[in-house]
Amino acid sequence: MPQKIEEKTWNSKFEQEILTRWEKCKIYNFSADGRKHVFVIDTPPPYPSGRPWHIGAAAHYAQIDMIARTGRLLGNNVLFPIGIDRNGLPVEIYTEKKHKIRMRSMDREKFLDLCKVALDDLEKEMIDIMKALGLSGDFEKYYRTDSDEYRVMTQNTFLKLWNKGLVYSSNRPNNYCTDCGTTIADAEIIYEERNTKLIYMKFKIKESADEIVIASTRPELLFACQCVMVNPNDKRYENVIGKTVILPLFNREVKIIAHHSAKPEFGTGAVMVCSYGDKNDVQIFRELGLEEIVAINDNGLMTDNAGVYANLKINQARERIIEDLKKLGSIDKEEYIMHRTPLCERSKSPVEIIPMQDYYLKQLDFIPKLREFALKIEFHPEVHRQILLNWLDSVVIDWPISRRRFYGTEIPIWYCKKCNTPNLPQPGKYYRPWREEPPFNKCQNCDSSEFVGEVRTFDTWMDSSITPLFVTKYDRDEKFFSYTYPTKIRPQAKDIVRTWLFYTMLRCYQLTGQLAWSDVWIMGYGVDERGEKMSKSKGNVIDPFPIIAKYGADAFRFWSAAEANLGQDFRCSEQKIAEAQKFLTKLWNVGRFMSSFDVTSMSPGDLLPTDRWILAELARLVDRCLKGYREFNFFIPSTSLKEFTWNLFASHYLELAKSRAYNKNEPSGYLSALYTLHKCFSTILLLLSPICPFITEKLWTTLYSSNSIHTQPLPVVENTFEDMCQYSYLITEFNSMVWNKKKETISKNTGRSLSLRDPIGINVPDELRQFKSDLIEMHNLQTSSS
Repeated sequence: MPQKIEEKTWNSKFEQEILTRWEKCKIYNFSADGRKHVFVIDTPPPYPSGRPWHIGAAAHYAQIDMIARTGRLLGNNVLFPIGIDRNGLPVEIYTEKKHKIRMRSMDREKFLDLCKVALDDLEKEMIDIMKALGLSGDFEKYYRTDSDEYRVMTQNTFLKLWNKGLVYSSNRPNNYCTDCGTTIADAEIIYEERNTKLIYMKFKIKESADEIVIASTRPELLFACQCVMVNPNDKRYENVIGKTVILPLFNREVKIIAHHSAKPEFGTGAVMVCSYGDKNDVQIFRELGLEEIVAINDNGLMTDNAGVYANLKINQARERIIEDLKKLGSIDKEEYIMHRTPLCERSKSPVEIIPMQDYYLKQLDFIPKLREFALKIEFHPEVHRQILLNWLDSVVIDWPISRRRFYGTEIPIWYCKKCNTPNLPQPGKYYRPWREEPPFNKCQNCDSSEFVGEVRTFDTWMDSSITPLFVTKYDRDEKFFSYTYPTKIRPQAKDIVRTWLFYTMLRCYQLTGQLAWSDVWIMGYGVDERGEKMSKSKGNVIDPFPIIAKYGADAFRFWSAAEANLGQDFRCSEQKIAEAQKFLTKLWNVGRFMSSFDVTSMSPGDLLPTDRWILAELARLVDRCLKGYREFNFFIPSTSLKEFTWNLFASHYLELAKSRAYNKNEPSGYLSALYTLHKCFSTILLLLSPICPFITEKLWTTLYSSNSIHTQPLPVVENTFEDMCQYSYLITEFNSMVWNKKKETISKNTGRSLSLRDPIGINVPDELRQFKSDLIEMHNLQTSSS
């Protein structure tokens, strides 16, 4: 006899007790013994960028745990690492705002200490939320990307790529965020339509008294103009191509050239080519061999080349130049347009293009191979493969990997003071050249003994792109690495396909010659109830911690799984999570009912028709759920389980079988009912366990076994009674008809509608005659033959 469940409702306080038991028993421990098929998750290390942690991110990690639990139930040896990403720009910005300081105006060591304190504080909350959600990851060995161990690997892999000839230094126009004070890669740029002033400037043509009107959104770059460009097919300008114009205010002469990239429909069709207004300017300068005039420095100020406008901020220079052009009579008109503006993904500030000396990692040579990999990866869902393919088609330069920031992994290079040759150390140690002496005495080029350390750090994606190598102990434990690499699956958000996914593919292939995983799982964004992006400025951010405390982890997890199909954006609201809790209440009530009955065994041939019918529907449920789990699409099992449990098993089958379950005087019907009830409910619990691990654990260990449900295999499809599914519609429609008839019938005794147990005169149709006895008992039918 199962232990009787006395608690009337599921209480999330049980979750902490269960968590403690799991930790004590270590049921999720991973062992690299090679006895089982390995299933490694390249878990995304979340970034503690602020408080509260986004509810959408918490939902994301709840589903990653469902992947891990599914892997175990499918019989795999699952490695579910937990990490925290602590490198890069966000913590620097957070620290500057929190302490009202500027990074470059204080001692580097002190600034780094402030960043660490901020990260520790924010990190603790994220770890607490992940634990509260029941994540079955390895928290005892969770890693940090700013640890010495992790940064050693980042530097080691860089040194390997350097020795392979894949890293080089070059001075070239590069994306630069003046707010962040660093180079950024193309993948870190977003675009936004912004209301922008278009200035129509009058340039005098030297060879005549005529003027040509140039339209530009960047008049502050007027002094850096090296030619004026028109389209060769634009007949308005066919007579001025090759002539010379004089730049207003600066009285410098430049040529008018014809080029196919000039758009006749933009402004007047005649545009300045400056160094550098946009990517097209960069391309034209390279193509025509124009001499660049550096316009903006790395502090975001105009250079000395701007003359009287030197040292002004960009916006200040723009306004001053417009004002002076007006005084000169050189403004034809002004108008506002919607302009596609490149912005820094982090600061949301406009991106400038500035010539900078940076280190680059070769990526263009690898695009064909990465495209081949992109077509082999199993995407969940398939639609998101196109994001990667589109990005591969848009890569036009190598990856700039050096950054002018403080909180990141340092580039391990010392430069000879005499000949400026870069000298690199041997791998195996964490190097900080900005504060340490080099681990060598002489320059490899000239034997000089004086060095200056590199002060720059790596792009944070240089760290993040080696997560599958770090968790599989690349270059640290060959046996472990050979067992666990390549990993099975990379779960992540769709907005970092072009960064984290792409860079990981690139780096891991360059280092191992293999793709890092076979599967990629992409989740949509968590948005508010109106479908809008959540942000603190909008006031629509939801803190997941109090929600989890109020409704419990399982309610949160079930909402996460059932809210939207895989890959689609999902709406976050407390009301929806409260609705999810109602399903758990229903499940608990069914469990309480089940705890009244013994678990029995039964030969399938001895089962009664009603029991064979629900087992046929159960087989369909198992088939649907297994399909969803194998695709890691938890929307399918969550919605299927809710529909079956609530609307078929509880509403129809329990009522049909209840009288037999209580009637020990009819052994065949009694035993058939008990077997089927427990077969269905135990299967429901197994199928639901990856999504709602707590309530299923409590019910399973109370009703069926002292062993955790999370050590059990998933059920298999049993199609023994498949033909019985043909009766599902007839049974449910008949039951609904009877219930409605009772609701419509007024009792002569009470003057109210008949109750569900009141007798009513209705005959069972012939097509349901094999279920007749159960239907009569369920509804208290008074049939003409009864």
